[in-house]
Amino acid sequence: MNIMLVNGYRAKIEYDEELDLFRGEILGLTGGADFYGKNTKELRAEFKKSLQVFLEVCKEKGIEPRRHFSGKFNLRIPPELHEKLAIEAQAQGKSINTLAQEALQERVAH
Repeated sequence: MNIMLVNGYRAKIEYDEELDLFRGEILGLTGGADFYGKNTKELRAEFKKSLQVFLEVCKEKGIEPRRHFSGKFNLRIPPELHEKLAIEAQAQGKSINTLAQEALQERVAH
């Protein structure tokens, strides 16, 4: 996945074959904001413009621009994987939650 970072905001970048342009979608917002460009320089400039417009609209309407995350989510896994995690966590003297946090943190660290 291609990610572009501007002012602490991340956008997923994909190629739109129909338009023959790159499309960016700003992630983690309370609403949708996207932008297009022919190259990385144009994409970054459009990202900044789109983000600025989104933030201005949020300010005018009194809306928090970033989504709020509670730190809790449900994860459904096969019973066999649950058993393996429980055994591995016990072997390491950790909780399943701690083991899962470490694995997830390693996966998204950048």
